[in-house]
Amino acid sequence: MSVVDNAIYVDGRRAAVPESLDHTFEELRACSDQGHSFCWIGLLRPTPDEIQAVAQEFELHGLAVEDTVNAHQRPKLERYGDVLFVVLRPARYVDPVEVVEIGEIHLFLGPDFVITVRHAEEPDLKEVRKRLEADPRLLDDGPWAVLYAVLDKVVDDYGPVLDGLQDDIDEIEVQVFGGDPGVSKRIYQLSREVIEFQRAVEPLRDIFDELRTRLKGQASESDLELRRALRDVADHATRVLERVEAFRELLSNILQVNAALVAQRQNEEMARITEAGFIQNEQVKRISSWAAILFAPTLVASIYGMNFKNMPELSWPFGYPFALLLMVLLALALYTVFKRRGWL
Repeated sequence: MSVVDNAIYVDGRRAAVPESLDHTFEELRACSDQGHSFCWIGLLRPTPDEIQAVAQEFELHGLAVEDTVNAHQRPKLERYGDVLFVVLRPARYVDPVEVVEIGEIHLFLGPDFVITVRHAEEPDLKEVRKRLEADPRLLDDGPWAVLYAVLDKVVDDYGPVLDGLQDDIDEIEVQVFGGDPGVSKRIYQLSREVIEFQRAVEPLRDIFDELRTRLKGQASESDLELRRALRDVADHATRVLERVEAFRELLSNILQVNAALVAQRQNEEMARITEAGFIQNEQVKRISSWAAILFAPTLVASIYGMNFKNMPELSWPFGYPFALLLMVLLALALYTVFKRRGWL
């Protein structure tokens, strides 16, 4: 069930479709005298036993097989004898959840075979196979043509990812200057996605350099066109990497700006709290001052209102006016003192 497609190509055209992987090797040898032939086996999430069976049939190196079984490898290109082992990390942007998903493709390229192992549904290499089968001249380059087409597909699929990340960054900039309290978390999450995406793209530079070196000595016209095509894909990959690096730097700057804005808002809030506290203290001063002013006459009046028999000045004719005058003087004295201190 993991075999997506299994075909033998002669001079760039599909010549046979073996019933099973066991017959592929035999039919490939039978087609070798008909022209330039190779087989292309496409696997999707194969089990370790299936990978081991293919490895035994085509004598694949144990370390490469182990990497394929374990998966989660970084993009790389390694050579084991006359077999080239390539790991690619395709990506796609999932718009509903605004997340970048990183997949994984392994390719084994031999003199007369290519095996593609996908560990995720995307990208669908059926489109790549149809494109190559529609161009027999290109497909006649054999496994190298398949590698070019897969690389071209992977790099082209990076474009929508870049557009999705750009939209996310634009939204984050609006949130930052809009004072959204949850934007810091989103900046961090997006930064992690950009870093993971960069790890998928950055090693392609070394892969293309290695491919150019290996194809440099081949001088046929078809190989020359293949090198030009690979150079074009390499240029696209370089532009992708430059934009990813710019995204990472931009997010770092946005995070710093957000931290500065948060600090500024905190300072403004502290200033407002301090100002409110100052205003409250002024009100307390006024209330306390008026309470003290009113307390002095109340104290005098309460004392003289006790009606004791032996109270000073109780039988004095001017006792009542004196008490009133004393209340007024005490109130005026307290008012003057509080006014000079700025409490009123």
